[in-house]
Amino acid sequence: MTTTVLISGAGIAGPALAFWLRKRGFAPTVVERAPALREGGSAVDFRGEQMTLLKRMGILEDIRAKETAMGAQVIVDTQGKKVAQMPAVFFSGEVEIERGDLTRILYDHTKDDVEYVFGDWITRLDEVSDGVDVGFAHGEPRKFDLVVGADGLHSGVRRLTFGDEELFRTDLGFHTAGFSAPNHLDLDHLGQICSVPGRTVMVASGRDRSALNVSFVFASESLEVERRDVEAQKKALAERYADFGWEITTLLESLGDADTLYFDSLSQIHLDKWSRGRVVLLGDAAWCAGPGGSGTGLAMMGAYILAGELAAAHGDHEVAFARYEEKLRGPVKISQKQAAGIGTFLAPKTRFMVGYRNFLYRILGSRPMTKVFTWITSRAANAATLENYDAPVAARG
Repeated sequence: MTTTVLISGAGIAGPALAFWLRKRGFAPTVVERAPALREGGSAVDFRGEQMTLLKRMGILEDIRAKETAMGAQVIVDTQGKKVAQMPAVFFSGEVEIERGDLTRILYDHTKDDVEYVFGDWITRLDEVSDGVDVGFAHGEPRKFDLVVGADGLHSGVRRLTFGDEELFRTDLGFHTAGFSAPNHLDLDHLGQICSVPGRTVMVASGRDRSALNVSFVFASESLEVERRDVEAQKKALAERYADFGWEITTLLESLGDADTLYFDSLSQIHLDKWSRGRVVLLGDAAWCAGPGGSGTGLAMMGAYILAGELAAAHGDHEVAFARYEEKLRGPVKISQKQAAGIGTFLAPKTRFMVGYRNFLYRILGSRPMTKVFTWITSRAANAATLENYDAPVAARG
């Protein structure tokens, strides 16, 4: 039976998989390129069937203790005048938490019986008859029964196994950036969104009232900025937003002082198959959908299903990987379809479209539309079935 599993990525999908693998008798090791857990980050939300998964993991109360408890999102014009308001469920689901807080919770629930290796990454994967020989940037080579790439949009495991990222990445024509700044707007569990053609700024303050989570979304067919060059990214943002108006001067000053910055394209990953031999992909590494596709919850559902199928197949990876993919292809298709137009919605490219988007916000935010909108936003979250892998095979069907 397969016992040792190397997981690349200590974000959310990786530790979630380690949690379930350990529970089902496997020995997972998680390797993470960053020297420590990544703190902060944008908020992620859960809804529908995903809430049942959090309860089954025993982490829902931990998440609620750290939830943002965000209220409404207020859409304003560049003069700061309110033009629409969206209820919390639109962006925050049934429970919302900052990405770094969720990562910490998953780590705390696995660190005692899962091996974590920080500050290292996979450089070589050679499959042999009884496992995978793995080379690392710093550590000594090791051998594992299976390898899982849970290392995000720019997955190194995917590149080593399937080829260059450009073969599978579809850019949606937008970039996004995020950082933390002082809450000079004194927002209290409230968010604001301001848009001009092709550019949007979103600010919000939740559990930590001293901090402002700042997000930029802007149209950009191509942007030649090195992925790890933070100063070049800050410069690109400052140039693109210099004439934006509203609160941009203060926000750009905070950007210059920010210790960390998330900066990337809005992109999707499309692969004909998520596994090759003893290597399999999970989460954004396999199917990145982008914002609006319930990606975090779907990655955690995928971790649950992958671990469950490996246990049900008694470690037969060929059987387990096929079942895992069969059960997730449909939900992933829904997720990617739902997220495909999010850039255009978040940062409309013309003045007319900004006005039309704000009109839609007013319609969707009205009380009669609440149930309809809740159903729309829950489609991706409820697409994957939460099978009971602890039940007898006959009962599971």
